[in-house]
Amino acid sequence: MPYRAPLSEFRFLLDRIVGFDRVSASARFAEAGPEMVEAILTEAARLCETVLAPLNRAGDKHPARLENGVVRTSPGFAAGYRAVATGGWIGISASPNYGGLGLPIALTTCVNEMMGSACLALQLNPLMTQGQIEALEHHASDEIKAIYLPKLISGEWCGTMNLTEPLAGSDVGALRARAIDNGDGSFAVTGQKIYISWADNDFTENVCHLVLARLPDGGEGTRGISLFMVPKVLPNADGTLGARNTLKVVSLEHKLGLHGSPTAVMQFDGAKGWLVGAPHKGMAAMFTMMNNARLGVGVQGISVAEAAFQQALDFALARKQGKTPLADGAGAIADHADVRRMLGVMKAQVFAARAIALSCAVATDMAVATGDAAWTARAALLTPINKAFGTDTGCEVAHQGVQVHGGMGFIEETGAAQFCRDVRVTAIYEGTNGIQAMDLVGRKMADSGEAAFRLIDEMQAATETARSAHPDLSREVWNAIEALREATETLVAQPLNDRFAGAVPYQRAFALILGGHFHLQAAMADSERLPLARIAVRRLMPDYAPLLDQLREGADSLYALTPQALGA
Repeated sequence: MPYRAPLSEFRFLLDRIVGFDRVSASARFAEAGPEMVEAILTEAARLCETVLAPLNRAGDKHPARLENGVVRTSPGFAAGYRAVATGGWIGISASPNYGGLGLPIALTTCVNEMMGSACLALQLNPLMTQGQIEALEHHASDEIKAIYLPKLISGEWCGTMNLTEPLAGSDVGALRARAIDNGDGSFAVTGQKIYISWADNDFTENVCHLVLARLPDGGEGTRGISLFMVPKVLPNADGTLGARNTLKVVSLEHKLGLHGSPTAVMQFDGAKGWLVGAPHKGMAAMFTMMNNARLGVGVQGISVAEAAFQQALDFALARKQGKTPLADGAGAIADHADVRRMLGVMKAQVFAARAIALSCAVATDMAVATGDAAWTARAALLTPINKAFGTDTGCEVAHQGVQVHGGMGFIEETGAAQFCRDVRVTAIYEGTNGIQAMDLVGRKMADSGEAAFRLIDEMQAATETARSAHPDLSREVWNAIEALREATETLVAQPLNDRFAGAVPYQRAFALILGGHFHLQAAMADSERLPLARIAVRRLMPDYAPLLDQLREGADSLYALTPQALGA
């Protein structure tokens, strides 16, 4: 079933819900006016619908493979990548000083969602490069910027992120990779990295690895880690390519999904690299790339949710089974109450997740445009919520899509199962969703909840405005927001481990209430969206109450369940 880019949804959210007009009104993003936005979205949709979407099944059925040390990519992926690169889509938000378009992250978010819906396995490649571009823009020397950024932005080269090691997963500070000063401004990097997405390919001239490693005088833990640019092929000063570096792909992982995206074990044997940022400050530089990726990965979840929903809807509108209560009993299964419920919940959840993602992107753009610390804090607060809720939405909607298909959903030929398999890892990488929740209640609440309370205040003010038009829904949303305020007050007074024990439920409740808020605002902006808002507020959002109850439970009851009892 063909993918259809949800352009009307993007336009509605940008124009009516998330405040993109503030971004385009700024001096920094003055070029991002209505005509530019329309042109970007329309052309990206054409690329995704006609060029990338046909590659999705090929990537699943014909995985990337390693042959004699060379990664061979899935059929059609090389041409698809070239279409992305030559269209300028990789550098859409990158600095114009190096060939980028300098457009808002909010537009990149829309484009990336469409690309992920069309072919997630391929989209992961430019997503990693975009994160690397941002990290280099903020932290690299002028010499590194001059050599690498034009090639990364053009897509001639692509970028990766090398953090994880066999004994250092989420605990990055335990890594063992080492870097020794060569005495000429470069370093010899040695170590093994695992789970490296798109570590190699057969369609770019070079692959540029950002690698975390420890200098000899680097202390223990994350504070002693440095970041290095370690390319597959060593560039000359003029950007032309020279000798092959001493690194290699050891193997490719056999994965549940995303078969078209090669995930590698990488070995660096004294590979030549250059320091990015200050010595021992590598995590600060890497977090720039990781935060970019966390926004992008949350959007990947939404991408798959949108594609899975579209396929489920098409199937439900065509499939006839049993006597229905509409159309004289001869309608399609979409007329059955439970199928209609599933489709409505799927649609409502996708809208909520997309609104959260675009709000996060707009906050990021406003922080850049204004330098206002409040916008920076808003973007930081929404980043873990977006990553977790976006990817949970992908997993849940894809799962529900299989259910809508019934027995046919369990058959690979329909493609419904691929969505489940492909999206599952998004809830794991770039920090598991549990780690996102710990970040939310830990670092993001280090301001005693100030950024959270500011958002809660804005939500309640908007809800008050909606009371006259939609009194019942407004009351339910207002009550939920007030419960979130009270829970946040409880949270910031708790010891840290008690916060962690309730972090995932709190994060989920926050997202559900945000979603209810955005749906209410959508109904205010367009009365035709009221039925979907009712589903969101009355079928999705009410889960916040038991979730917030878990927050108050603390950690003691978890540790009362001993390992012995778990194994009994």
